[in-house]
Amino acid sequence: MSTDTTTPATENDAIPASSPSATDPLWVERTGPRTYRGFSGRGATVDMGPASAGAVFTPGELLKVALAGCAGMSSDVPLARRLGDDYRVTIRVEGAKNLDEDRYPELTEIIELDLSALDDATRDRVLAVAERSIEQTCTVGRTLAAGVTVKREFVEPASAVDAGEATA
Repeated sequence: MSTDTTTPATENDAIPASSPSATDPLWVERTGPRTYRGFSGRGATVDMGPASAGAVFTPGELLKVALAGCAGMSSDVPLARRLGDDYRVTIRVEGAKNLDEDRYPELTEIIELDLSALDDATRDRVLAVAERSIEQTCTVGRTLAAGVTVKREFVEPASAVDAGEATA
């Protein structure tokens, strides 16, 4: 286990640019009433629907899981560098839904990380580096904090367009 807990955040802690790129395809397909399967061009899938559908994520849960996962991935390199590759962490995201507005007005990340072996000064430095890494590189958190414009278009499926051209 590594014990380098004093090194400040450096470019070595930076997360390398990688997929997904702006052109990686992402889509969902309907699998039943109010249930969908999400796909990535890399082959990943996730099932979603209402809580009553059973072993699926709700869209709000996916938002929270994405935020937690992004925080973990953003802080992983600097934490592993200071605590060792085998460090354990659990990240929970909590936030009650405002039912009248159908949105989450506030989300709280709770990062469970055992730093009991560190002295107070070292602990504070490790937490500062982790916080800075999340603030600077968590795309999901940065997007939520800044707000995002959501655009929407309705289009005919390519198969319907092709069929229409064939009969014209």
